[in-house]
Amino acid sequence: MNFIDNQAIYLQIADKVCENILTQKWVNGERIPPVREIAVNMEVNPNTANRAYDFLQSYGIIFNKRGIGYFVADDGYEKAVAYRKKQFIEEEVPQFLKTMKLVGVTCTELENYYQTLK
Repeated sequence: MNFIDNQAIYLQIADKVCENILTQKWVNGERIPPVREIAVNMEVNPNTANRAYDFLQSYGIIFNKRGIGYFVADDGYEKAVAYRKKQFIEEEVPQFLKTMKLVGVTCTELENYYQTLK
């Protein structure tokens, strides 16, 4: 996986796990790959992958069954949506709006473009 420099690697891994949940590659109640497998696949230290899982567990998106592994929570999809929505609004929208202002894109232009995408 190609990581970006301005965000912690464990958060990028957490985002990838959320993406798998949001695209329903992994569904509520389903076992997800073990920490070691994620670490190998993403070419990171297992501690980094574990930190990503701990982070997602703190949001209630995934949970750990001791001795069995990690699972998507029963409401994991909904919690992943809420987490990503909050992240989008707090981190990406401000930069987007700043760029809009810098290049002179109006809300009307944006709305018109949005309508063409539907």
